[in-house]
Amino acid sequence: GVATFGGTYGYGVVFELTPSSGGAWTYTVLHNFNKGGDGEYPVGSLIFDTSGKLYGVTSGGGANKNGTVFQLRKSSGGTWIETALHSFNGTDGSNPTKALVMDASGTLYGTTYNGGAHSAGTVFELARGTGGTWQERVLHSFFPRPSHDGSNPDGGVILFSGNLYGTTYNGGAYGYGTVFQLVKQSTGWTESVIHSFNQDGIDGATPRANLTPVGSNLYGTTSAGGTIFDGTVFKLTPATGGSWTESVLYSFGGASGDATFPSGGLFLYSDGNLYGTAQGGAYGVGSVYEITP
Repeated sequence: GVATFGGTYGYGVVFELTPSSGGAWTYTVLHNFNKGGDGEYPVGSLIFDTSGKLYGVTSGGGANKNGTVFQLRKSSGGTWIETALHSFNGTDGSNPTKALVMDASGTLYGTTYNGGAHSAGTVFELARGTGGTWQERVLHSFFPRPSHDGSNPDGGVILFSGNLYGTTYNGGAYGYGTVFQLVKQSTGWTESVIHSFNQDGIDGATPRANLTPVGSNLYGTTSAGGTIFDGTVFKLTPATGGSWTESVLYSFGGASGDATFPSGGLFLYSDGNLYGTAQGGAYGVGSVYEITP
């Protein structure tokens, strides 16, 4: 995992926890970010490739101080070596905030909260080139005005049925964020908004997390909106003609001690229920909740 702050230089670390005898765990720092070209302030979770390399993002630092995509590989001596695969320059995005996703060919996909052609964030691709190099390409620069596109994606993207799906914190038809889709065409990727959140319509507002696919549906959370304006769990169901129908499964904050303002996504467990984390709860300092059909 990562810690955004702390470590030898104060700019965050990548760490490992290893189980040992008696139920204890041993903590090891694999890399200390040092504000140099390696990035600073790692965020989101990490992913492995098939060869055991780790990939993640930093929200700052790198060659242009706009954040990085990094790789950690284990050396023959057992130490881990960090490499910045890409440093964002603002035009191609800045300040990635969530985890990457990797397709079967090893290509990485992610989002940046800021930057891009319209300074409203991007969806990007990082593909392997020759000689161990990586090539970054912007798949979409968000443009909220006047097109009603989303802006500032605060969650990453998921690969689902060959397409990319994600959420934006702002933008859309009502300014309260969107769910978007990118479809791969022969000439590139085409982005479309499949739902614009409308806080006044209590369907939720300002999503901050990844989506979770279950069957043909997409599930997610909004950090605000809903009946009490404390956030929602929502479902998107595909309809005819390529459209999607949104429904609110739960509005947070409706009872004393309820969870509020979820900023993370949902996890589908083998029992068929959805689980997540949020603020609020009986003591006001956070909670784990379950959504049961």
